[in-house]
Amino acid sequence: ILPKPGGRSAYHLAFKPLDGGWGWMVVIGAHISIGFAYSTSKALSIFFTAIQDDLGASSSETAWISSIMLAAMYAGGPVSSMLVNHFGSRPIVMVGGLMCGSSLAIASVGTSIIYLYFFVGIIGGFGLSLNLNASLTIISRYFLLKRPLANGLAMAGSPVFLCFLAPLNQFLLDSYGWRGSLLILGGLILNCCVAGALMRPVTSPSKASSGEEQKMVEEQPNNYGAKLKESCMENAKFLDLSLFKDRGFVIYLIGNLMFIFGAYAPIVFLSAYAVDQGVEEYAAAYLLTIMGFVDMFIRPSTGFVATTKWLRPKIQYLFSFAMIFNGTCHLLCPLLNTYPLLVAYAVLFGVSFGMVFALIFECLMDLMGNQRFARAIGLVTIIECLPMLLGPPAAGLLVDIFDYRYLFLMCGSVITVGGLFLLVMNTLNYHLLAKEKRAKDRKQNENATENQDQNGVLEMKRTPEAAVEQTEPEATDKDEAQQDP
Repeated sequence: ILPKPGGRSAYHLAFKPLDGGWGWMVVIGAHISIGFAYSTSKALSIFFTAIQDDLGASSSETAWISSIMLAAMYAGGPVSSMLVNHFGSRPIVMVGGLMCGSSLAIASVGTSIIYLYFFVGIIGGFGLSLNLNASLTIISRYFLLKRPLANGLAMAGSPVFLCFLAPLNQFLLDSYGWRGSLLILGGLILNCCVAGALMRPVTSPSKASSGEEQKMVEEQPNNYGAKLKESCMENAKFLDLSLFKDRGFVIYLIGNLMFIFGAYAPIVFLSAYAVDQGVEEYAAAYLLTIMGFVDMFIRPSTGFVATTKWLRPKIQYLFSFAMIFNGTCHLLCPLLNTYPLLVAYAVLFGVSFGMVFALIFECLMDLMGNQRFARAIGLVTIIECLPMLLGPPAAGLLVDIFDYRYLFLMCGSVITVGGLFLLVMNTLNYHLLAKEKRAKDRKQNENATENQDQNGVLEMKRTPEAAVEQTEPEATDKDEAQQDP
């Protein structure tokens, strides 16, 4: 069921996605939209030291800016999903870009850290939520067989934008201060409105006019009309809690929450950690650029590899491996205290981070399917806002109490445990699914055998009755034949 733009949800018959055509232009728009959605909160960390000096805030207080922004981006998932189902992706992405750009411009005149929490964190984060969910949803409607590749290319927007935003923000900070930098960055984010214009709604390949389509729907059997009404009611739900009955979804959600808790703090504090180790500020900012540059190529490469017939059925295991790899990189980071070693860490961090985010939403699509994905991602993102909100401030608190090494140890431990959890539980889940399928097939075979036996008994009962019915007319004919002469 595909929503069409307009004031109300209009539905027509579903069809096989095109896997190409204008869909690649949609991927470009999603690349820009997702790029700003994920890179903005990370690139803002370049301004944190200047904001601390200007507003007299601590490391944990400034970390709340990115944390609130990410939490608002994830918490707005259900609202964004509902709006996308109602209006389509194009207007939602454009409104989201306008909200985020305006909020950063207004925040540039802020005089307190609370002011930045509200405008950059809440308003800007909700605008990014509209961009993210709408972009992911429309990709799932344009692609099926090539969906991992399309997701990888779209998600590559995050490292691409981080790659140039990190040094750009450092240049803007040196030239205009953090206030002027926020104003310019807000203007750049308005390009999401242009990206949203590329997201043309999915239309049926059928050349039938809208009146003929309506006639086709009206001429369907009553059971189809009931299913259509049921689907509309399901899409109107704000939160679909029935997804918790799906064992695979619950396993995915738990592992994903553990990853999200430790995913962003190393990015937020990487430059500050490098400066603390004696690295020059520009060189420290380039660590994020190196990470983003590597990540930029890893995401589409991982998406391409995931489309192969050998790895596509095992994509959940590949996701688990990527998480374990990412957590191990963070656990090794405290042992690295020179710039060449930190560059090596940034490269490995980019590889592992790109692998995870190339697969994180593809795994959810693989579990839920196209029809339930919009509701599933809305539920996932609103639950993820809690670890998203607590992760960076908890890491900042460790920095204030101890030092940066404990930050990386905490994040690495949580992510590694989450990857091991997914690996073990997915193995168990697939075993249980195979066992349930065998039991279901056995039951169906038994039912089929019973039905055949019952049919055989009924046939045996019917045979004597038929013989009697055939004998009586024959006897009557013989009597009539004797009386006829």
